[in-house]
Amino acid sequence: MTPILSLHNVDATEFLAVLDTCEGNVYLVTNEGDRLNLKSKLSQLFGLTKIIENGKIAEASVICDNKNDESKLFRFNFFGDLSGAKVG
Repeated sequence: MTPILSLHNVDATEFLAVLDTCEGNVYLVTNEGDRLNLKSKLSQLFGLTKIIENGKIAEASVICDNKNDESKLFRFNFFGDLSGAKVG
């Protein structure tokens, strides 16, 4: 499966809040091709520390198992829609 969504310059805190609302697995795909399941808090810490610059996610690719999660992250990435996620 190829990455379906590339994130650029998004707020890491908001991204994590939206991730918490996702129903299925969401995978961060590294430039080396590794996949980290972002539903795991340990994977979030490990994966996101590598791509965060000044509190923003500089660039990331993600794959979603659930089509609704894919739509949710697409709306967040392009429109800043938090889909009811609680930030903070």
